[in-house]
This record gives sequence, C-alpha cells and structure tokens, in this order.
Amino acid sequence: MTVSPKTQSFGVQPVGCSWLAAFAASLLVSGARGEQPMNRLTLSPRVGFNVSAKFSGVSLSSAPASSRATPDGNAYNYDDGYVLTDISGNFGGQTWNWGYDNSASQISGNTILFSRSTAADSSSRELDDDPLYGGELTYSRLLAVKGRTGFGLEVAANFLDISFDGTQTFTSDVTRVTDAYAFTPGTTPPGTTPGSGYQGSFSGPGFVIGATPVNSTTTVTPGVLLTDRQRYEANLWGFRLGPYAEFALSKRWHLGFSAGLALGLLDSEGSWSQTAGTSTTRGDGDEFNVLWGYYAGSTLSWKMSERWSLQAGAQFQGLSDGDQSFGGRNVDVEFGESIFVTLGLGYSF
Repeated sequence: MTVSPKTQSFGVQPVGCSWLAAFAASLLVSGARGEQPMNRLTLSPRVGFNVSAKFSGVSLSSAPASSRATPDGNAYNYDDGYVLTDISGNFGGQTWNWGYDNSASQISGNTILFSRSTAADSSSRELDDDPLYGGELTYSRLLAVKGRTGFGLEVAANFLDISFDGTQTFTSDVTRVTDAYAFTPGTTPPGTTPGSGYQGSFSGPGFVIGATPVNSTTTVTPGVLLTDRQRYEANLWGFRLGPYAEFALSKRWHLGFSAGLALGLLDSEGSWSQTAGTSTTRGDGDEFNVLWGYYAGSTLSWKMSERWSLQAGAQFQGLSDGDQSFGGRNVDVEFGESIFVTLGLGYSF
C-alpha cells in the first residue's frame, strides 16, 4: 500500500509535538511558580569605625639612624654626623668613613664633636579618625530553602581608605651625649657650608680621624617641650567568605545573618617628625601586610521588585593587627574590633 505524503507527515508529527509541548509546559509551570532567583550581586558604600594606628618608639635616639644615610647607604649613628668602619677595618685606629654637618660648631681643638639625644619619654601615641570610607561588592548564592528561610554562601571583596594624622606635644627630660674624635694636629678637616655637610665613604680615600672617642660628656635637660607629628595612610583590600541565612519577615522585608573568614591586604606608608627646641628628626617608610581574621554580620533588605532590593547592614570584623615599622618608629594598626556599616543596592538573577 502506498502512503501519501500527507499521511507520512502526520505519522512523525506526534513525537515532535509532544517534546515541544512538554518543554513549553515546563516553562509555564516554572513561571507560574515564580521561583526565587538563585544569585544576587550587591554593591554597597562601606563605612568603618574603631580602627586606629598606634605609634611607639618616640625616643629621639632612633631618628638619626633611621632618617639619614651615608653615601654607601648606611645609617647615621649621631644626630649631626656619623663615624663608621671603613674598607680597611679602621686600620691603625683611624677611619675615613665619617661625616658631619657643621665644621664651625663641631670642630673643637684637635677633635670633632658628635652628639646624639635621647628623650626619656618613649610612650606610644594613638591616632584614630572615625569614620573611614570604602566600598564592597558581594555575591550571594542561594543553596537551599526551608520554609521562610533561605540558606546560602556569600563571597565579598571590599576596599577601605585609611588616613590618620596628628600632632601631640609633651615634655620630657632629654639626655645628650657628646663624643669627641681626635684628628692629627696640624691637619685641617674638610669644611662645610650651611645646608651642606661633609660625607666620607666606606671605600675612601678621605680625611681620617680616630675611630674611637677620646672623650665623652653627658648633659640632661629637664622638661624639654617635644612636638611629635605622625601621618599614616593605607589601602586595605579585604575579602570575606562564609555561609548566610535569610529569613522572610514579609513579602518585601528580609532579615539575614552571615559569618565566616576574612582576609585583608594592607598596603601602607607612614612618616613622622619630632621637634625638640631647634632640633628636628624624622623618618618614613612603607610596608605590605597580609591580615587574617573573621567576620559576623546582619542585613535588612527591602525588595523593590522581583530583581532589585535595597540592603542595610552592619558587620563586626576581627582582623589581626598590622605590625609595621617606619623609619625607626613601630606602628600597630588595630583592626581587632572594627565595625562596618553598609547601605547597598542588590540585583537578583
């Protein structure tokens, strides 16, 4: 029997139609159920509180060695110069690896005078400047729903701009030690001009002086007024990862809780100066630290539509402190009890 083309077409049609009908039905059912979006991105301004930087090591004696360097890159060991070992190992008890600031005031007879000062006060100075501003981007993935509560995982990246500066004044007893180094009688040390001292080098050659002091004197000045200035600036790049739970208070209002691990990348620089009378010493530097810790937070969100929502949140974050050093001063940046407030816009998909 010959089957007409019309009958052939009719014979294969039910299989194709049933597949298309099933697919269309699944779409209709999915749309009818109004399934909750599984993903959400939230962009939020972020304000930080309870972050501080504590400067310690206020002693004046550390400043010259930290903030001034010889032509070979070695640190000064006096306020007004240096006397160090030369390439010969100070053969014959003499060295040409020395330098000073002022020939008029530091040459005394056949000796050159070098001084260093130490403040009796070495307490720490704390800086804080709440609030601090930054931002955060959070990705949330819904994993399960039980009743009116959703459970999922969130990961976030954030940024915080940290800037502290301050000036403190205090009084302290200042001890000044002056060491005298001899040079050969009948010779004349290199002279200096205002603002330009003399600097010898490790390799030399140069004018030689004795490598050890021939005399030392100590004077103590009580109640010297010290002015201490500190500046600290840093970028803190942070990351968070942890589970969350979100409870539907109503159709539009949701309350969420989250906790987990936190990581911070601290890129910072600091500087300081200290003035005692007419003498000023200073130092600076930069450092990078990796900080580990935890966080716990809560959010309250309001659904403006099926996709868009507003979120207000608060986080408690405990990161390890940043222990850093800038030009002879230690700086302890404290993140152990920091609090962050966010207000963001979320998009669900």
